[in-house]
Amino acid sequence: MEIVSGMLGSFLVALPALFSIVNPIGGALIYSQVTLGRPHPERVALAYRVAFYSAIVMLTSLWIGATLMSFFGVSIDALRVAGGLVVAASGWHMLNDPKENEDRKQDHAAPAAWASDVAFYPLTMPFTTGPGTISVAIALSAGRPSTTEGLLPFYAGASAAAIAIAIVVAICYASADRLVALLGPARARILTRLSAFLLLCIGVQILISGAQGALTSVLNRAH
Repeated sequence: MEIVSGMLGSFLVALPALFSIVNPIGGALIYSQVTLGRPHPERVALAYRVAFYSAIVMLTSLWIGATLMSFFGVSIDALRVAGGLVVAASGWHMLNDPKENEDRKQDHAAPAAWASDVAFYPLTMPFTTGPGTISVAIALSAGRPSTTEGLLPFYAGASAAAIAIAIVVAICYASADRLVALLGPARARILTRLSAFLLLCIGVQILISGAQGALTSVLNRAH
């Protein structure tokens, strides 16, 4: 029962955080524009490849991100504080100026309009899973349990969330034309703001966890 609870807990934390920063619905609107000159079957196949590469980027960041930072002498608490700040700052920026975020993504994806092999660059990185997504994934991995028993459920739940986001990316990008007709830029921007607020809250929570851990370590050393 504890394993299932741990998996579900990490899944429910990772899913909204990754969804907010990846923003597959808003990305699909831009994807529709930059791949407009391609045949529909090619655009669908390209969407699936982008989703596959996005899953690899997110899973790699989740699995080895925090470990790699620890190798360079960065403590988990410091990583949580820094990661929480980055995540909260990203959420705050998206909340206040979602159009600027969309414009930047559109500039990143612009080469996809004419290049032949664009699935990984620029459509996966930096358009879909760029530095912001990697930072969020590393910040999430910094929140892993300290006990060995809790690591497997944590990584299983977080990995499931990353795969779920990749599936959503595939669905949204493959049906980008329908999303454009259904939502339009205004409604997509509202969804972006809602997810940005959620991302801000998650970043603050990660920051608080890191600050509490650092404060506890300092107090323990003082005693």
